[in-house]
Amino acid sequence: MKAGTAIAEILRREGIEILFGYPVNHLFEYAAEADIRPIVVRQERVGLHMADALARVTSGRKLGVFAMQHGPGAENAFGGVAQCFAESVPVLVLPMGYPRRIAHVPPNFNSVTSMRSVTKSAEPVILAAEIPNILRRAFSRLRNGRGGPVLVEIPNDIWAEDVPEPLDYQPVSSTRYGPDPVDVGKAAGMLAEAKRPVIYAGQGVHYAKAWAELRQLAELLAIPVVTSLGGKSAFPEDHPLALGSGGVAFPKTVFEFLRNADVILGIGCSFTETSFAVAIPKKKTIIHATLDPDHLNKDVPAAIGLIGDAKLTLKALLAELGTRKRDASKVSAEIASIREGWLAEWMPKLTSNETPMTPYRVIWDLLHTVDVRNTIITHDAGSPRDQLSPFWRTTEPLTYIGWGKSTQLGYGLGLAMGAKLVHPDKLCINVWGDAAIGFTGMDFETAVRERIPILSVLFNNFSMAIELKVMPISTRKYRATDISGDYAAMARAFGGYGERVSDPDEIVPAIKRGIEQTRNGTPALLEFITGKETAISKFV
Repeated sequence: MKAGTAIAEILRREGIEILFGYPVNHLFEYAAEADIRPIVVRQERVGLHMADALARVTSGRKLGVFAMQHGPGAENAFGGVAQCFAESVPVLVLPMGYPRRIAHVPPNFNSVTSMRSVTKSAEPVILAAEIPNILRRAFSRLRNGRGGPVLVEIPNDIWAEDVPEPLDYQPVSSTRYGPDPVDVGKAAGMLAEAKRPVIYAGQGVHYAKAWAELRQLAELLAIPVVTSLGGKSAFPEDHPLALGSGGVAFPKTVFEFLRNADVILGIGCSFTETSFAVAIPKKKTIIHATLDPDHLNKDVPAAIGLIGDAKLTLKALLAELGTRKRDASKVSAEIASIREGWLAEWMPKLTSNETPMTPYRVIWDLLHTVDVRNTIITHDAGSPRDQLSPFWRTTEPLTYIGWGKSTQLGYGLGLAMGAKLVHPDKLCINVWGDAAIGFTGMDFETAVRERIPILSVLFNNFSMAIELKVMPISTRKYRATDISGDYAAMARAFGGYGERVSDPDEIVPAIKRGIEQTRNGTPALLEFITGKETAISKFV
């Protein structure tokens, strides 16, 4: 059996159905022969984003796989791999490599050495006979422990070499582990005695599928729940105990309850300090439940550490707490009151009739037009993230793909396409701006060509608006922050549906027309002409 055939067969046995990437990488032909669908993108980073979403919306039960050319293809892919690493997403990265005799000769790009800093592991294939062992290690790392990309570099001179038959490979297993019972007892007692506890839920809840247990714990002890951006939709945001999600922008409920908390339980989160997550207040008692022990005390001092799978951890806490129950009426009323007052302050923007329109009006109308339960939505970096995340109320798990530890522009398009491939029955939306589309907009053609009917919502204010305050001289003298384009026309040129909207009264009709196009199998891009909105919901 040739090396390429062996790799494709191992992917098939591991349940891989799609190979994302950009040629030339000979694995595409071997994969197609094994009935694995190749999806070719217009630039490498977007293919990684699609593989990323596939893993996220399946809680890692399916794995994204990405392949690319050696040299420039691998160089171009670096940012996408780094994004997976920052977001702890399990993706198998399979770059071709230079022939082994010159693999380490500069200036040849060696993916193994160059990407070690942004992968869980990076290993080259040196001998074709070792392919089963190398891929077994790779898949084991992908399916166990904290998520992250794993790289296997395939030298360009190895494809024709033989792998012993019969192919000795069995799919790897996934394992779970739970926290020390002694620490569980301490944590349960601390939560039961706390006066104003808060749960901070991260994306580990999604990967563990621990949504029911999270809700049970919150309801048992009447604990309000805030999620990270990555954890958003882990707890239904129409629940009386929901505070919303914390990013650069966040609802006032998040701010008030975190600052007044005495005990904060972080579950399935890293507590990573970043400009794109709500800050955890100082001098709070922290119970940190995380899959990765390296996260303990990394950024936030923890009184108790619970190491293990979020579902097992929550089940252990529930068992320890037993039947004790706290009345939720008072705290639920407080949450409702704060949320009502905060929304009242924002309602003028959310319902504004001004022109150019505010993006908040578009978001509000979008929220009240789509079937939220059957919609998967993601933001892009910058203003779309900060405008969307506080106001979009999720009700079902894995219906919001949030991110923020690394904030590359253009990430959302590939995420929406990857989600749509997994859930063709759902409306999949990416919300982005005129800066982000400049990075990855060409891949709207990929959505058309590969028949991936997403709804792309674009805010166009012809400006890099959030940069205005930090580039006043550059803007005044050279118009350095001005950008432009007719992106609806671009979508039509690619064979999709494109519509430019400038009248606030046309927002809802345009959304309905866009949704209808996606139901007919056509990707749709709605370009909303907006003002230079810079206000966000943020508290200090």
